[in-house]
Amino acid sequence: MAAPSGERQPGTGLRRGPGRGGRRGPVQARSAPPPRCPPRYPPVNGRFPSETERLLGRGPGYGTTESPVVAEEEELRRRLKYFFMSPCDKYRARGRRPVKLGLQLAKILLVTVQLILFGLSNQMVVTFKEENTVAFKHLFLKDYVDGADDSYAVYTQRDLYDRMFYAMEKYLAIPNETIGRYAYVRGESGGNQSALMLCQQYYRKGRIDPANDTFNIDPKIVTDCLGVDPEDPQPLPSELDRSYKNFTLKFHKLINVTIQFKLKAINIQTIINNEIPDCYTFAITITFDNKAHSGRVKIHLDNRADIKECKDPSVFGRGDNSFRLFFDVVVILVCSLSFILCARSIIRGLMLQHEFSRFFQRRYNQSVCLSDRMEFLNGWYILLVISDVLTVLGTIMKIGIESKNFASYDVCSILLGTSTLLVWVGVIRYLTFFQKYNILIVTLRVALPNVIRFCCCVAVIYLGYCFCGWIVLGPYHVKFRSLSMVSECLFSLINGDDMFVTFAEMQQNSYLVWLFSQIYLYTFISLFIYMVLSLFIALITGSYETIKHQCEGETPVSQLHAYIAQCKDSPKSGKYRRDDSSSCSVFCCCERAPLQDNALLVN
Repeated sequence: MAAPSGERQPGTGLRRGPGRGGRRGPVQARSAPPPRCPPRYPPVNGRFPSETERLLGRGPGYGTTESPVVAEEEELRRRLKYFFMSPCDKYRARGRRPVKLGLQLAKILLVTVQLILFGLSNQMVVTFKEENTVAFKHLFLKDYVDGADDSYAVYTQRDLYDRMFYAMEKYLAIPNETIGRYAYVRGESGGNQSALMLCQQYYRKGRIDPANDTFNIDPKIVTDCLGVDPEDPQPLPSELDRSYKNFTLKFHKLINVTIQFKLKAINIQTIINNEIPDCYTFAITITFDNKAHSGRVKIHLDNRADIKECKDPSVFGRGDNSFRLFFDVVVILVCSLSFILCARSIIRGLMLQHEFSRFFQRRYNQSVCLSDRMEFLNGWYILLVISDVLTVLGTIMKIGIESKNFASYDVCSILLGTSTLLVWVGVIRYLTFFQKYNILIVTLRVALPNVIRFCCCVAVIYLGYCFCGWIVLGPYHVKFRSLSMVSECLFSLINGDDMFVTFAEMQQNSYLVWLFSQIYLYTFISLFIYMVLSLFIALITGSYETIKHQCEGETPVSQLHAYIAQCKDSPKSGKYRRDDSSSCSVFCCCERAPLQDNALLVN
């Protein structure tokens, strides 16, 4: 009996199938499977990718015939598009938190608070120094009046002796007369330096005879000094002929007379800000200036402060700087991390630029223009790197100042102030991702080259007016005595300041010079206010109108951005995610484990 249809024949391993028309056909063997094509996905870590990885990966999908060059180009376009994305789009593309954005916001807060704390401390230092300088002027300068520094002078020999000995008497009477607590700085032991030095400088040889219109001067300067110590003060009677007979001023060849001494003081008001009080050493110099030999000897007092750490400070319940030190260390760490991240972004941009240039040259046999290559160099990151370096240097100097190792308040203020300015300016970068805010930055960037060229042309005319006004009007106008004063006066006139005062203060000793000054001032004001400023504003307005029309119409696209625009993958497409997306981050939990090979989800 024949075996039924589909029944396996014993010993053959084959199955008989039914023939056409109900007839049983001959026994046929199953055909061998076709040979497998070589996989289009290269092996990773010794194995071929699974079906899930092939479907969800960034490579070409099923049924596609993309060549490796096309796949490489699409991958490069995605990388370029991701590089120029905003932080929000980068978060949507790869799910990474905007670390640099959060770090910059935290750095702005920390740097601003640090600057405020240093400013309050510096303000107390400046106030203490200025108030002591005013006190010294009233104490050592006879008949001194506030605000009379430029007009404080003597005109007779007796007045000069009187002012000189008055200052020395007040110095020797400091412990009994001053309200502030001051101490003498003794002379160096074993040396010739005394606590107070009275010196005069004069020409080695000088003979002036106005009657005969003759003079004989040896310009070599000779210095003659007399030391006075507080321990053994010499009597200072009011009669000039009985005091300091060995120290006589040589008025016919005198250049100047100086009185130099030092005083110590302690600034205890720093306790208000929970700081250890500073110890000051004031180096005071009183100068009687006669170098002009005009019959008017100008007198001025200079005070230079040296800040040092006090010995064995003791403040009950206050004076602990540990919190300030910890805060400064945090600022240094944050700025160092910001420097590393920004420097890494700059390096990555340059590497991507090099890779794009090579690919473009190899694929299209064209070189990338300079403007497109400069797109990869982010100027905002360079700005942040500079601000980080300045902040770290300023913070280190601030720590040294608070520990009283040095007292470079001016240098530290410049570093911290400039770094804070750059940090706040760097915030504008994140506003450029919004269209309405970006128009300001784009307008400045477009107008800047034309403005610079325009300013170079205007500067030539401006310098010409400066030199002309200085040499012609300088002897007759107080605002034109020096080149810096001339520049300040003309710049004020451009802004409309002090116009009437500038015209009114012109001396009318020479009618020719007065007439020249009128022509000079009127032409300058008319030229710079009505023409130069109008053209300057027109340049910026024209750039703004150009950008505004471009925003309303079709914006011109560079070769680089036109190449990137061919990538139609949105940030949410998932094609920007990397294969090693399972890494953990400090700011978020670990990514979920990848799906198993047999758990395939198809939309």
